[in-house]
Amino acid sequence: MSKTKIHIYLSFALIFGVGMLFAQQLQHPRVFVTNSEKADFLQTLKSVSWKNDLIEKKTKNLEKYLAYCEKDPKWLVSRLQMNWKTKHNKVFLKGGDFSHSEGTAPVPTVRYSGTRDWATDYNRPKLEDVEPYFDDPRGLFLEHKKTGKKEWIHPSEAGFAVEKINEQIMSLAADAALLYWLTNDKKYAEFAAPVFLTYIDGMHYRDAPIDLNKSNQQFISGLATFEVIHEGIVVSLVTVYDFLYNYFQSEKVDLSHSAAVFQKWGDQIIKYGIPDNNWNLFQARFLTYIALVLEPNAAYKNGKGREYYLDYTFNISTDRQIAVSESLNVYDQETGIWPESPNYSVHVITTLLKIFTLLDHNTNANEIAKYPILEKAVLASFQYLFPSGYMVGFGDGGHKILPPENFELLISNYRKYEQKDKEALISGFLSEFISNNLYKRQAKDLFNLFFYVDDIVDSKANLKALTTPTFYAPNVSMFNQRLGVGDDAVMLSTVASFGNHAHANGISLELFANNYVLAPDSGKGPSYWHPTFRNYYARMPAHNTVIVDGKSNYNNMRTYHPFKLNYCFPASAQTTSFNELTFSQVSFLEPETVSNQQRFSAIINTPTKKPYVIDVFRSKKQKEDKQKHEYIYRNLGQELAFFDENSKPLKFEKTEDLSSKNGQLKAYDFFSSKQKTTTSNPVNALFTLNEIGKPSNLMKLWIKPNENQTIYKFKSPNSNALSEGTAPKAILKDSLHTLILKREEAAWNNPFAVVFNPYNQGEENPINNVKFSTLQDYPSTQIIDVSLNDNVNEDRIVLNESATGIAKTKNLYQKGLLSVIRTSKNKEAFDFMFLSAVSRVDYNNWTIIASTEPLTLSVKKTETGFVLENDKPFTINLPYKTGNKRAELTVFENGKAMFSRTAVLNRNNPSQQYFKLEKSYKKATITLN
Repeated sequence: MSKTKIHIYLSFALIFGVGMLFAQQLQHPRVFVTNSEKADFLQTLKSVSWKNDLIEKKTKNLEKYLAYCEKDPKWLVSRLQMNWKTKHNKVFLKGGDFSHSEGTAPVPTVRYSGTRDWATDYNRPKLEDVEPYFDDPRGLFLEHKKTGKKEWIHPSEAGFAVEKINEQIMSLAADAALLYWLTNDKKYAEFAAPVFLTYIDGMHYRDAPIDLNKSNQQFISGLATFEVIHEGIVVSLVTVYDFLYNYFQSEKVDLSHSAAVFQKWGDQIIKYGIPDNNWNLFQARFLTYIALVLEPNAAYKNGKGREYYLDYTFNISTDRQIAVSESLNVYDQETGIWPESPNYSVHVITTLLKIFTLLDHNTNANEIAKYPILEKAVLASFQYLFPSGYMVGFGDGGHKILPPENFELLISNYRKYEQKDKEALISGFLSEFISNNLYKRQAKDLFNLFFYVDDIVDSKANLKALTTPTFYAPNVSMFNQRLGVGDDAVMLSTVASFGNHAHANGISLELFANNYVLAPDSGKGPSYWHPTFRNYYARMPAHNTVIVDGKSNYNNMRTYHPFKLNYCFPASAQTTSFNELTFSQVSFLEPETVSNQQRFSAIINTPTKKPYVIDVFRSKKQKEDKQKHEYIYRNLGQELAFFDENSKPLKFEKTEDLSSKNGQLKAYDFFSSKQKTTTSNPVNALFTLNEIGKPSNLMKLWIKPNENQTIYKFKSPNSNALSEGTAPKAILKDSLHTLILKREEAAWNNPFAVVFNPYNQGEENPINNVKFSTLQDYPSTQIIDVSLNDNVNEDRIVLNESATGIAKTKNLYQKGLLSVIRTSKNKEAFDFMFLSAVSRVDYNNWTIIASTEPLTLSVKKTETGFVLENDKPFTINLPYKTGNKRAELTVFENGKAMFSRTAVLNRNNPSQQYFKLEKSYKKATITLN
């Protein structure tokens, strides 16, 4: 038995051992709060205004409904969505849609939801507009969103209308139950009890749904909804039962149906679901509520009480519901990342924290401490963040902040168990959210009300301390890289498709600069079943990637198409003293066309501290036949213009090329205002984002020329990933200006190459010019010369396709992947030389030779010589003039000088002196005398 299971069983033994039941577990309420805690809670309401605000809000919200029920005691009950007349006890589905119900029961039964797809053309009516005791064979009578007219429709066209009306009504009952416990005013109990009991009786006599199509839907359906993870009404039902339990007892209400319904719901959750993603945890949360509100096993003839459902929650896995203890192994234990898109990943953390907080309220055994991966996951989630504090948007996600609830619940746990250092650390992060106006402490639900601490300790923490220059999460195929600070911060998020809630996006890119996500992902569509999502948002053309033959595609949602991280700098989650650049090179097999793809992306700093970005994308079909490759990129802004090398605007003409009529994906049909031009010359593209009262936000693209390269400009549908934290509010729903660079040939030896140059109008553009060139004898080598705007410095980037590539120019020999050398007209030596995955480099009178494996090395000029950082053993030869004093090498470890030695003269080249470094060093200096 694992240590984790032992911990859980010990907790159970404490709770459920004979004669050892805590008093609070024999009484109600007990899920959120106990009677013994009531006095302290009432005092809290007097002193903590933001908690009292929720009570006042709930009290005021109930007033009109109490008034309705005073005139008509059945007012609220009659709005429940029930089979009032037919009393059907059987529900039949056709896949993800409600088909019909039939049969008979002694009481009105609960109506089933309409469909699994929440997207609908019809408005859900306000509670006041719901017809009482509605049960009509014609279906539902709802208002069309566009026409404003009411129509008779089949329930399957109504989205979640049925279940949401019931959830809304039961939430009112839950609020009333809470207020009854607080005030002992029977009007609240009399308001809530009929709603609860009517619904419970209606569910007691109604069967679980049957799918006539015998599809997978049968194995994921809940009792009230199409997915066991959406059974939100369970929480309200548990809340009513818990807070009204003593009232029910005093009124001699038979609660056997209530317990039976909770058991039926628990059994449905255990039996059905999806066993290997976030569903386990969302299901486990409902199971926890059910378990905690039930009595011990011995109280029921079937033995299905608290211990039974807690055991299935935490320890016992079924075919469709994996136990929490086993589900936690799904986390990447090294990185702390959950294998789903970020929005789902961080809410899995929230769900787990809620589960353990509920359990801990009953056990007082510090349940969270038993699972260190939870703390690790909370801290790892900062790696999702753009510099603005919003998450990357790949897959079915969007640019949102990290859930503050995760930090609130950890703080609550740390305070309860007097872990003051941890509390101060996490409180500092929450304070940072608050000070950046990303979060305001307030109570929105009972979890906030009962489990958030009243106030957080005064502490400071730097959010940036939890992010690193690069971060690789292999279980979601994500590589993030960052450079620069403040207004000059730039970030790239490169993703493929691995894990759940992923899209078919190839090697896709999001780019943050000038305080916005200028190149966003498109996000998700109206729903996962909506044609717009299936045909556009989940497909390649909705992402910043390269599409082959207009057909690149694969399944979205649960996908197994990761990239391979070939090379990067710095190493993932590591810091480095050399901070002039970051980069990654990843490779990918596009499955539909069987094409090899490779993307190199780098952020390079400039003397102005305003970085630029290099993107080199190689793509070729493995079968050497006719092929087409299209590089697609979208950027925020109201304008997109193209210019030739003389700054003259390019002329475009209308085109119908981008269309499914031409054999391309349906996603191309979502493009509008399509125009094209053809040129073999260098081109600049300029995206302009205008905001009132601000200088124009500019993104200039320096585009590598290619013979007869076709350039398209058009508009893409709006990005649903964007939020007010990552784009101006005024343009959130705007279509996005987009470009495509098209090659009617393989784009491998001659790849797509673009330099992204963000800056603001009125500021100095750090780049003066960019030139792209190749080598005839080394056709895959890419040379990019970036002339900086100070007219002094120039960067030369020499890029091969791998560590075995060779490049040779007049003053450079390179065997290896990459060199970046910044030279200055005012200095004899380079400003810096950066090499990665290289075996040998000869540059002017410098020679770098790896001792064993290809190495990464930075050599940066200082006032007295150079500072080095290396990751593998190597020999460095540097210039030497006869008669000069030899250079001096000093090696540092942990910031301390360990030893020094003098250079040795190269016996084969008297104009060089050299040093050998036998291992990796974070810092070594060469002093020139």
